[in-house]
Amino acid sequence: MRQAFSIQPLLVGGNPFDTTCIYSLIHFLERKWGIYFPKGGTGAVVEALTDLLHRQGVEVKLNTTVTGFDIDDKQIKRVNLDNGESREADLVVSNADPKFLYKHLIPKEEQSFSSRVKTSSSQMSMGLFVLYFGTTKTYQDVAHHTIWLGKRYKDLLSDIFDKKILTEDFSLYVHRPTATDPSFAPSGCDSFYVLAPVPNQLGNIDWDIEGPKLRDRIVAALDRSILPDLENTITSDFFKTPDDFAESYLSAEGAGFSIAPLFRQSAWFRYHNKGEGIENLFLVGAGTHPGAGVPGVLSSAKVLEHLIPDTTHERSTS
Repeated sequence: MRQAFSIQPLLVGGNPFDTTCIYSLIHFLERKWGIYFPKGGTGAVVEALTDLLHRQGVEVKLNTTVTGFDIDDKQIKRVNLDNGESREADLVVSNADPKFLYKHLIPKEEQSFSSRVKTSSSQMSMGLFVLYFGTTKTYQDVAHHTIWLGKRYKDLLSDIFDKKILTEDFSLYVHRPTATDPSFAPSGCDSFYVLAPVPNQLGNIDWDIEGPKLRDRIVAALDRSILPDLENTITSDFFKTPDDFAESYLSAEGAGFSIAPLFRQSAWFRYHNKGEGIENLFLVGAGTHPGAGVPGVLSSAKVLEHLIPDTTHERSTS
């Protein structure tokens, strides 16, 4: 029971033994309002937001990385891109990992004291090993969301967060979207991803070697338990490691949830939505207020409605 009621902080990147008890509210929120899943998955949310941007006349430029800013008088004047181009900017909204943003894109002399302190002292969340796969049969008894706990709990979490070592055992979150949306797989098949908390890149793990081994251990464990015969039915599998998070998403230290939800990194103490030191910089995403997870990330964008001046029309005060 103690494990079941304490594991929730892991889903936003925190060690349950170090995370402030405010995150136990996750239980209440889930029971009070339920858990929602968009048909088509997270990709459907991205497509819907992209459609909204296009309908508002916003130009979307993909496959381009920001390499820095031209800053003058505490204002970002231009955004520099990796293809050699630059764009003028009236204001900038960044959904990059805040620690990466302040460490690599904004010169220290342009930062506030608070942002420099946060960047130098921030503690990142654990890393994630995410195994995606399909099956050539359906597992009707497996729910959409399943927590698969190993035999160790506190010691395993200490190995991941404190010692930053990869051990033979693990605990898992098993996601079966076909339980809610059968379109995720062909008829008679299932779709899964399995998330295993692992050390972030500070653990110096060679994932080229350890990744395939961990994949096999997870498949074997699920085969022996909730997904019998998985070793014979698994298909189209691939995995992501902390190295992929660092390379593909520019996540500092390959963390899965940006900065950890410690008390000193929660609420007002997180990176602020209003950029610190830069007057026309605003932050959204897992590392800023209110925190990680899809609801938190989308809520961070809603916060900007109250921070960014409306440039299209004056709001009614009635």
